[in-house]
Amino acid sequence: MDKQKAAQKLMDIFGDMNFIGVFHSILVESSKYIIIFLFAIYTWHCFTVFIGKDKDRKEKVYKKQKRIMYIIHFICSLVLFLNSLDMKILVFYLLQLAFLIFVGKAYPYVYEGMSKIVLNNMLMLLMIGFIMIERLSLTNVTRQMMFAAGISLVGLFIPYLIEKFKYFDRFGWFYAVIGILLLALVFVIGKEMYGARNWIKIGGFALQPSEFVKIIFVFFAAALLAKSTEFHDVVKVTIVAAIHVLILVAEKDLGAALIFFITYLVILYVATQNIIYFGAGLGAGMAAAVIAYHLFTHVQNRVIAWRDPWSTIAKQGYQVAQSLFAIGTGGWFGMGLGEGMPNKIPVAESDFIFSALCEELGAFFGICLILVEISCFIMFINISLKMTRRFYKLTALGLSVEYVFQVFLTIGGVTKFIPSTGVTLPLVSYGGSSVISTIILFSIIQGMYVLDEKEESS
Repeated sequence: MDKQKAAQKLMDIFGDMNFIGVFHSILVESSKYIIIFLFAIYTWHCFTVFIGKDKDRKEKVYKKQKRIMYIIHFICSLVLFLNSLDMKILVFYLLQLAFLIFVGKAYPYVYEGMSKIVLNNMLMLLMIGFIMIERLSLTNVTRQMMFAAGISLVGLFIPYLIEKFKYFDRFGWFYAVIGILLLALVFVIGKEMYGARNWIKIGGFALQPSEFVKIIFVFFAAALLAKSTEFHDVVKVTIVAAIHVLILVAEKDLGAALIFFITYLVILYVATQNIIYFGAGLGAGMAAAVIAYHLFTHVQNRVIAWRDPWSTIAKQGYQVAQSLFAIGTGGWFGMGLGEGMPNKIPVAESDFIFSALCEELGAFFGICLILVEISCFIMFINISLKMTRRFYKLTALGLSVEYVFQVFLTIGGVTKFIPSTGVTLPLVSYGGSSVISTIILFSIIQGMYVLDEKEESS
């Protein structure tokens, strides 16, 4: 019905129904190939930009990536507008374009010497998220834009804070106390959503404390393990880290618990270089997973859905089955933006947004998206390796692991590679807590790198 109304409006404007129908079909069909081609070029540059030492060539590549991002954004917005003829789409396009240009100009000025490929990737992922969320819900994209714009402005002050307060590594136990209190707060004023009691509702907004605590958690582990790796100190830090994880398990937020657990294991191993600690941690994690399976019904349901979603498609397997249907229906090149049925996928705008993207823009687009996420992780690790201060190095490493492991959990869950854990795809999925914490994560790594470069050169 909506498409018929849109076509009628176009007919009133142009006077020829056949011409409009043909034009719209050609545009939608051709646009998906153009978008995939452009995104593939962008992705290619993510991995080839560092070949050679020609700085002028690199700058040209960064500018080319921005132009590609703007073109993809324009094409997607045009298709969405022609699908609905809703003037809000044009307003959103202009607001999003202003946001992308502002952040693209302001961040290199504030973060002098920052990684421009990481900035471009951050903006590209945000743009893709805006487009897909807009396709699914105009209300949600309004909120997502507000969250992204607000935290991006705050992000401009992060280098200043890091430079003025150079003793973040002295407050390890303070970070631990704050993190535990914030996580435990949901037991007092929390609300249960999607089977987990890990949300706090404030007015019309719902926040996940675990999204912010995961950054504080890395500061806690990095600060204390950078100071000492003696056995008794490692035991104390590990006990407190385990308390974080156990609280998340009690909240049934097993996705976040996994992220915290794996992140701590990696930080611990890099800080101590002790493979026994790493092996013991993995063993404890496997035992905990078995116990969680027997204790929590929703864990059992997700494992059942992972094993065989088709036999339980009416119950436990519905989400995963719909996700696989969407990805399979889209094929390699997708059905075209606005031509699929992503609303049939449960929570398509958040946990299963990757499935919605693959349905309408294709598996090739999804593969490029994964590669861009991997590019971010590689650059994070590269930044971490270049840092000289041990605390900065471990912090950047921990944040990098949190980021890439969350990507793995999200995409692995929607493709049935692993059981679904209910976590969002960073910067792409709808969610205020997620987008705020991820932009902060990007900004902290960039800010620490910039400060470390200044200290090294002075």
